[in-house]
This record gives sequence, structure tokens and C-alpha cells, in this order.
Amino acid sequence: MRESKQPQSTRGPLRITVPSRADGFLRQFTAVIGGPLGRHSDPGRVNPGFFTVERVLILMTIAASLLMLLAKNPCRVNGWGGSNPYLYACYSDWVPLFGARGFAENPWVPFSAQAQFEYPVLMSAVASVVAWLVPEGAANRSLIYFDMNLVLVAILWIVTVVCTLRMGGRRPWDAAMVAIAPGIILAGSINWDMWAVALLALGMLSFARRHTVLAGILIGLGAAMKIYPFFVLGAVLVIAVRTGKLKPFWVTAGTATLTWALVNLPYALAYPDSFKHFFAFSSERGAGFSSFWHVWNLLAGKSEVLEPVNAEQMSFWGLAIFFLCCAGIAVLGLLAKRTPRLGSLAFLIVASFVMVNKVYSPQFVVWLIPLFALALPRWREFAIWMLVEVAHFYGLWFYLDSLDADDIHKVFPENGYIFLVLAHMLMLAYLMYLVARSVLDPRRDPIRAVGQDDPLAGPFAGMPDAFTLRGSRACGARNPQKEKEPVESTGHPEPASTTTGPTA
Repeated sequence: MRESKQPQSTRGPLRITVPSRADGFLRQFTAVIGGPLGRHSDPGRVNPGFFTVERVLILMTIAASLLMLLAKNPCRVNGWGGSNPYLYACYSDWVPLFGARGFAENPWVPFSAQAQFEYPVLMSAVASVVAWLVPEGAANRSLIYFDMNLVLVAILWIVTVVCTLRMGGRRPWDAAMVAIAPGIILAGSINWDMWAVALLALGMLSFARRHTVLAGILIGLGAAMKIYPFFVLGAVLVIAVRTGKLKPFWVTAGTATLTWALVNLPYALAYPDSFKHFFAFSSERGAGFSSFWHVWNLLAGKSEVLEPVNAEQMSFWGLAIFFLCCAGIAVLGLLAKRTPRLGSLAFLIVASFVMVNKVYSPQFVVWLIPLFALALPRWREFAIWMLVEVAHFYGLWFYLDSLDADDIHKVFPENGYIFLVLAHMLMLAYLMYLVARSVLDPRRDPIRAVGQDDPLAGPFAGMPDAFTLRGSRACGARNPQKEKEPVESTGHPEPASTTTGPTA
């Protein structure tokens, strides 16, 4: 009797990279659990039972969310009044906005003719829906409002972690950076930024799976929360120009723009003055406390040489410098030996905006952490960055507390505050340098070091170069997706895999 041949799947189990084996920094801390994973283990191809990578990372994110709640608990217990938010570093916009912007009386207050709510339309909708869900007869409605928003942020955090894991290819454990990031634990509950972060992560995952229309919709929704998801389209454009395949860019960018317009247009037509308020507020507001511009004005106030800059000048120079940064990143992408990875370019563009923008809020680090995990997932640099950001975070609130302090012993030194702001900006600049270096020299790229090219390439995967700035010899050269690169870390290299898809 002839046996019927069963069709074999072209996509088998994916052997994954484990941090204790591939990351020299983490390898040093594995002695307490018996050392790094052995050479003869087969992670990704052996059934781990219940504790899959995805489930473990979700549990880690839940634990980190509880720490986020604990970090805000001093204000939850003692209230957000007076100096409590600064003294205990537990500030959140949600509670003061609930009362000051009128949500307690009218949950839909942003959607009125005389609204003075300084946030984009979709973020206004989220704020209103949550306020509408707060019971009217509750004793402490502002606390309930805070707790409901925090639960939603925890859910969005899990979504972001899962998306980052599924975009990691053979390196799903890189998403642990997002799951336990101190920057998110401390700053994730300051505002509604996590909504934009999760929508962008979903959009990038959709693009990686070649769903360009869905990616555009999600990126457009993210931009209706915060403008920065639009900047990732610049990374898509650079790769599209380099590969000569422009259709994925036009489809994604066009869908994102149309989605953003469809969300904003009804509000703009119904309440034009309220719609303009966000843009007027953004144009007229001064420098954020964590920005270079604020430090410049502090130094200018003490110097006879430096001149302070006003809000209009900050807006102009911030946009001008950001434009120059984007041009430089485009040149970098067209000069690279191989087509740069989408995650690397996205991190450079968003980090450039954060660096030069006049508003650098503490929660902006939440934007950058998932992109860093996709761009340069190296634990030593990540740990140092988070230490600097934690020091900056507490220094900022202690400095704000000292501005209204009557007791001279409570005064946080202004020079210390300036040092911490410059330190966290210089650290970000250093990370940008490392990412740019990995673009120019793929041997320094941890993603490519494990035998995969770009898990986020989507419709650009495996495309040959059509246009570069390296001369005619570069044009037409294919990107070897399975080319093995030397591993920069002190860990052991993993064998190349025949797949680069998601691991979960």
C-alpha cells in the first residue's frame, strides 16, 4: 500500500537566541542560576510547557505594572495636592486634569465649542471615555480616574511587549527590556503616551507581516494620539528609496495620513476653535523641564554672553535642526553597506525629535524604549541608560519641589538639575551614535549577528539595492538575509536559522 505524502511546512520551529548565551553582559549574572544555557540546548524547538517566552514576558510586565502602581502609591494614599507629587516623584497628569479641565462635571468637555484641552483629538477621546466610566456618586472620583487609566496603561504595556517580542525574529527575549524597563515603571503613568506607543508597535508589527494598509491605519491612529508615530514613515521612505520599491511606502503613508485626517476632520469642522487650541498651545508653550532649551535659558540667565530663546525661536530652531537630522539619517541609510534595518532608522528619527524638540517631557522615554529594543538590544547599554534616566527622573521632581520650598535645606541644587538633564541627553546621543555605527558596520548589529537580516523589513525583505550613495557597484547587490555576521559580544554565536519570523 502506497503511503500518501503529506505536504511539509516550509516554516519549521524557530531556534531562538537566549540572552545568557549571546549577551556578554548578562552572561556575567547567570552564575546564581547555574550559568548560561548550554551549547547543546535547543531553545525554540523544545516545548517549554506553559512557560513560553511570551507568557513569561507577560508575567514580567504584570509584575512591572505592580511596581508602577507602587511608585505612584504615595500620591494615591496622601493625595496629589501640595508638594506630594514632587517630593515622592509620583506626579501624574491624570488627576489634576480631571478636575482642572472639567472632566468631573462633564466627561465630554474636550468636545465642546469652548474647550481648552491641550491634547490631540484621539487622546481627548480616551480621556473622555475613561472619565465617562467613572461612577458619578463615588467618593474619590479622581483616584478612580487615575486607577482606571493605570489599568489601561498596563494592558497597553503588555500589548507593546508582545508586539516587540513578535518583531524580534530570533531574539524574542529582547522584549524583556520593554517588560521591565524602569523608565516605563516610573514614567508610563504620567500621561496617555502609552496609547501611541502600543498603536505604533501594532503598526510596525503589521508592516513586518506585509499588511501595509493595516499598518497605515494603526500608525495614523497612533499619530492622532501623539505625532511621533508619523516619523517612523521616514524610515520606511529611506528603505523604499534604497530598494526602489516605493509602493509599500505610498500605501502605508497614504493610509496613515487618511486615517489621521478622518479622525481629526469631524472635530475640526464641528469645533474649529477647540481644534486649533492644541496647535496654538504647542506653538506658544515654553521649554520643557527636561529639554536642552530649558537648560540653555537657565544658563543664559546667569551669563552675559548667552542670549535666552523664546517659544517662537525654540519652535523654529527645533524644527530646523530636526529636519537636518532627518536628512542626515537619510544619507546614513543610503551610505550603509547593507540596507539599514527599519528599527534602527526609526529609533534614530524619533530620538532626534526628542533631543531637539522644545518639549522633552519625562514620559518621552516611553517612546524610545521599545524602539531601542528593536534597534540595538544590548543589555549593558540599556542598563546604563536606565540608570541615567532614573537619576534624571528623581532629580527633576526634587528640583521642582525645591522651587517652592520654604526650607533652604530642601533646595535641590540647580547645577545638579542641569547636570542630570545634560547627562540624560548625552546618554541618548551616545545610544544614537551606537545605532548609527551599527548601521554603517553590520558586524556591530546584534540582530544581524545571529544570522538574520531585518525581521521588520516586511515587503522590503530580500530586495536588492536600487539606489545608494556608495557608487554604482553597490547598486543591484542583494542583501544576504542569511549572511552570518561576527558576534560582537563575548557570548557564543548562534547558528543561522532558515526563518526570521516571529517566535510566538
